[in-house]
Amino acid sequence: MSTAELHASAPIVIMERKRLFVVLGGLYLAQAIPSYLFVAALPPIMREAGVTRSEIGYLSLWFLPLLLKFFWAPVVDRIRPFARAHRAGWVIVTQTGVIISLLCLIPLGATNVWGIITVGLFGSLLISTQDIATDGYAAKYLAPEDRAIGNAIQGGSVAFGVVIGGTLGLVLYAQIGWIGMLLTIAGFSLIPLFAAFAMREDEAEQIDPSKPRPSVMAFLRRREVRNILWIALIYRMSEGLVKAMEGSYLVDAGVSLKQIGYLSGGAATTAGLAGAAGAAWLLQRCGTGWTLGLLGILRTICFALFTAHALGVVTGIWPIFGAAGFQTLIRYMEIVALYSLFMAAASKDQPGTDFTILACAQLIIYFIGSMLSGRIADLLGYGTLFSVATVLSLIAAIATMRILAAQPPASSTPAQPA
Repeated sequence: MSTAELHASAPIVIMERKRLFVVLGGLYLAQAIPSYLFVAALPPIMREAGVTRSEIGYLSLWFLPLLLKFFWAPVVDRIRPFARAHRAGWVIVTQTGVIISLLCLIPLGATNVWGIITVGLFGSLLISTQDIATDGYAAKYLAPEDRAIGNAIQGGSVAFGVVIGGTLGLVLYAQIGWIGMLLTIAGFSLIPLFAAFAMREDEAEQIDPSKPRPSVMAFLRRREVRNILWIALIYRMSEGLVKAMEGSYLVDAGVSLKQIGYLSGGAATTAGLAGAAGAAWLLQRCGTGWTLGLLGILRTICFALFTAHALGVVTGIWPIFGAAGFQTLIRYMEIVALYSLFMAAASKDQPGTDFTILACAQLIIYFIGSMLSGRIADLLGYGTLFSVATVLSLIAAIATMRILAAQPPASSTPAQPA
């Protein structure tokens, strides 16, 4: 290509890059709105309605499809729901189903625990399948230098999802009740669906019969990703213990649902957005190892403050508000750093499968902690629960830095959308 042709194509490349960022923002928002209705709004609503902490802990079953989605990730990588829409087709089908599942919650009410869990599992199955398609699309088409930006966009979209699904859900419930809340959130979930129609993919892409089919074994055969798999398994092992009980702890500490909603929404829009951007900057300046190590240590400090408050060493509402807000900042930064690491490890032949395996691995420990959190709090109290989380957080931060220092992550070359 001549110099003149390169100059002529430059504006088109820039426009396509920006378009990709906008589309990814919409796709991740589509997942975040219903997700945070389930994980951020419903637990405190149910607690206020009289549901026990142990039953609220069982809501973590919602994470089950997110843990197991690597089983069907190769199918999403391989099969096109529509002839001219591969991953876009999966997004359209699953987001439509998610909206239907939100409407199915209406007749259940806030105290029908197992009914809510059942509908939530169906919604989570759809969201997790959509996540495979979206992450595979991002891993395949984001340039290596844009991965941190792409994951920062994901963090920002998740922040807006917290505001709409979590904060707005709590406020709507307090103002107009269960039915009005669900109808409004379902309406908001229609909006990001249009991002699927803006996805551009390589329509000429065909499966090469000479190449192995996408599979979990193909991932495991790659030696360079095994250490990254260990990081995925250990880094967030402490967070489920704290996050699953955070809303219940605030309720038991006398904080109203409106205050909890404003706290989660304010943290998402400020600390969440700032954290996503800050993590992208840290990754470029300090690298993945130092970024994850620093975030792990800061997270440990947050958990230590929760422990001090639960044990009565620190009193008052504002210290725990500060710890909760700062924990939100750290969590969004972790997402950007971890997912950038996972994208670098994903191969171009099965990007959705590779990314999904790593994402599932980091959710496994989170899920176990979430399931145990309510029982630990009931049997031993919040102080013990938060103390265990503090120790595990510090161990994970140190181990992650040592693993990445010994072996840097691999990278892959993205494809370009047609």
